[in-house]
Amino acid sequence: MTLMRVLLSHDDLGRWAPGHEGAMDSEALALAYAYPELPGSPPWVRANFISTLDGAATGGDGRSGSINTGADRDVFALLRALSDLILVGAGTARIEGYRRATVRAPWLDHRTGRPAHPTMAVVSRSADIPPRLSQPRESSGEVILLTCKQAGAEAIDLARGTLGDDSVIVLGDASVDLAGALDALAARGLRRVLCEGGPHLMRDLTAAGRLDELCLTLAPTLVAGDHTRITAGASVTSNLLPRLLIESQGTILGRWSRP
Repeated sequence: MTLMRVLLSHDDLGRWAPGHEGAMDSEALALAYAYPELPGSPPWVRANFISTLDGAATGGDGRSGSINTGADRDVFALLRALSDLILVGAGTARIEGYRRATVRAPWLDHRTGRPAHPTMAVVSRSADIPPRLSQPRESSGEVILLTCKQAGAEAIDLARGTLGDDSVIVLGDASVDLAGALDALAARGLRRVLCEGGPHLMRDLTAAGRLDELCLTLAPTLVAGDHTRITAGASVTSNLLPRLLIESQGTILGRWSRP
């Protein structure tokens, strides 16, 4: 695991605590990113993104993978291991080459008492499943499609034939009802949600008032050019409070959450 150190942390009483010298091990990192206790409460929706110092969410090839750092990859894997559900837009899943989710060492122990791998939920208004997610993968999580009536009966039936009836959720008319979808998934026990994009889905979750937390990595890079940001679409405002800052070889990793 990449060497990391805490710069600042923030407790629930509003107090800042300075970081400590020395590297974090995997257990300390898992504690730093632990989900809040959830019994009886709504699902907790966490988003994870990376951005360059000049605000680009992708590199020159249009993929976030080209601006990743070692520390970001470590936290990416940890956040997946801590989640019940990975939420992603179909466009992002295609561009980034998503496959069904798997969890590997050193994070496997954090799945104790739960399925070995998180479920992936793909949001698509057209009910079009990205090709690599429609394919089986050994030792991996399930895939659920979230779509809407606009997709049409033929496309929805095709998706059900690929994934199974219970793995296709239709909510909303011209767009997916994200709030309803999250509640439906929580009823299946999928309460720890990790959104991995893309920017339009991130914006829509924010607009729906369902984004609880943002985990944002700042890559120590400038790319210039006309690149997308971590959000896209009509203007929306949501204020978040910083909770944690970690540094690793120039990369800054942070957690921000709703007050």
